[in-house]
Amino acid sequence: MKGTGAIRKVNKFELVKKHLLKRKKITSWEAIEKYRATRLSDIIWKLRNKGYSIASEWVTNKDGMRYTVYHYWGGKNE
Repeated sequence: MKGTGAIRKVNKFELVKKHLLKRKKITSWEAIEKYRATRLSDIIWKLRNKGYSIASEWVTNKDGMRYTVYHYWGGKNE
């Protein structure tokens, strides 16, 4: 290993999970902008299968564009 210390690589799954635990919601656009996570629905599916309670809310913006907001409700070591 090069350098003076090991750097732990945090993957997109962990970044999105930490975001949800802290901020309680996330959209696909946030996931792309902040974490380069383009498959948010897959990450949400995996989190749900691990015991996290995450609700999906369809939202329509002022331009008529629809998107999903994922809300963390609890579960897995609350």
